[in-house]
Amino acid sequence: MANQYYAAAAQAGSRDWEALLFGSLDANNFITVDKPPLSQWVMGLSGQVFGFGSASMLVPEALMAVGAVALLYGAVRRISGPGAGLLAGATLAVTPVAVLMFRFNDPDAAMVLLMTAAAYCTVRSLERGSGRWLAGAGVALGFAFLAKMLEGTLLMPALAAAYLVAAPIRLRARLLHLLGAAVAFVVSAGWFVVLTMVWPASARPYIAGSTDNDFMNLVLGYNGVARVLGHGHSVGAVIAGREIGTATIGGFGGHPQGLRRLVSGEFGFEIGWLVPAALLATVLTVALRGRAPRTDPVRAGAVLFGGWFLVDGVVLSFMHGTIHAYYSLSIAPPVAAIFAIGVSQAWSRRERLWSRAALAVTLLAAGLWGWWLLGGSAMSSPVLRWGIFGVTTLASTALLWSWARGRVGRRFVAPALLAAALVGALGGPAAYAVATVATPHQGIGPSVGPPGRGYLGGRTLSNPRLDALLEATDTPWSAAVDRSTAAAGLELATGTSVMAIGGFSGTDPTPTLQQFQDDVANHRVAYYLATGSPARTTDDVRGDKGGELRSGTHADIQRWVRSQFPAVTVGGVTAYDLLAPERAGLSDEAPQQR
Repeated sequence: MANQYYAAAAQAGSRDWEALLFGSLDANNFITVDKPPLSQWVMGLSGQVFGFGSASMLVPEALMAVGAVALLYGAVRRISGPGAGLLAGATLAVTPVAVLMFRFNDPDAAMVLLMTAAAYCTVRSLERGSGRWLAGAGVALGFAFLAKMLEGTLLMPALAAAYLVAAPIRLRARLLHLLGAAVAFVVSAGWFVVLTMVWPASARPYIAGSTDNDFMNLVLGYNGVARVLGHGHSVGAVIAGREIGTATIGGFGGHPQGLRRLVSGEFGFEIGWLVPAALLATVLTVALRGRAPRTDPVRAGAVLFGGWFLVDGVVLSFMHGTIHAYYSLSIAPPVAAIFAIGVSQAWSRRERLWSRAALAVTLLAAGLWGWWLLGGSAMSSPVLRWGIFGVTTLASTALLWSWARGRVGRRFVAPALLAAALVGALGGPAAYAVATVATPHQGIGPSVGPPGRGYLGGRTLSNPRLDALLEATDTPWSAAVDRSTAAAGLELATGTSVMAIGGFSGTDPTPTLQQFQDDVANHRVAYYLATGSPARTTDDVRGDKGGELRSGTHADIQRWVRSQFPAVTVGGVTAYDLLAPERAGLSDEAPQQR
């Protein structure tokens, strides 16, 4: 089920149209996931057509990879020829973070597909100064916003700069086309924002992650400023506790801030293999096309993909708030594209010594960085590591003098050396991609590479007795439990709706005590499941006759439940029967066990 949090939303969307529309965590629409719903639209619709399951949820994610590779190939081919397009597509296909996240159910896959579509539309718009294609790019970015909010718009500055600089029309027309693309973006993203505003809040699920049930509060706060600046983001620390045997062991962050972030640690293994080479390729391409006309498509491509890579990369490098290494999927397409464009441009001018030198340095940077990353990785293969070092070093160095060996060397030797150097440059990420494919991934922080590296969450603890108890209920929500991760696991295990108190972090202000009391009074919830304090782990949950009182946003709900209802220990989990008429004669300290 990959990330159970999003799997539960996909399950809910496969059963209820309102849950699909808003991206609800449960089919009875208590609360949404803390992202926009576009990714859940795809997975939920697939579940409605084929029946919900792992395949119906994840096959669309894999098809998004096919689409992203095809779009990147098409864009780069129009800029720098079919060879560069094939290299760009192949590079994206073997980038470890792409292999990981296009087989997973987080929103990143849909977002990156749409960002790549926007880049493709921009390339098409640059050919003739087409306002329609540019508006298409705006629409794609609008829907990328509905996949993962502001992260999906980080391509926008590069897109605008490329069109403003290189479109083959007058400046006034360029500005009008950019304005039209902005309008297209606002319409394609804004309709959902307006929908959440005009739909009565009492008749739709709570917008998870917001402080006031407002979608734009989520955009600008929890998933916006808080992510970048780190202010007021309570999930930035460690969230622990395999709650109810279904949540995850967790921790966020841990990635050093600064320019080294993208090329070291988990970021390095997921995206860093070609980052140094992509930087060199950006500079190389701009230098090679320095005297070209304003409308030169290759330089425009460098502005588009190099700008996307640099803007997005800087944001990822200096984010203060919660960050996962897999966020780097957003720069996988531009890294692949600008690397391919740079190699192609240098190769096309290989008769010049300095072009061959630049080509050799770019390929050598890729190969040597791969060799370096493999030295600190979990892949214990000295043959692979030193093979990459030897092949890349020898082939890149030989490219410097191969052109001087006459026609035979020009026709056969130099292309063979280029192919060998590319094999070395892509050998590290390709090996890590293969290891990633061979490893099952689940939880909220999947990692690339071979198994046993450790990632956040993933292990579901079976509790058949609790599952059977909830499956036997007929209330709208079989149970209420703190946090969405615990609720999601229970929903997947039982097929029932579970009320996620406090949302993902447990701090969302829903439900209030009065709202929860009303739901109980109207028999909408059958059980309350006590999770203990937020810092407790599975080993701490031993059926302690009512669970440990905790402090936090919704501690008042637990105190009220403990004082009013009898408890039953089910597989080590304390469940309070909310349908019991009363709990007369029992003290807070010793809840009845039956």
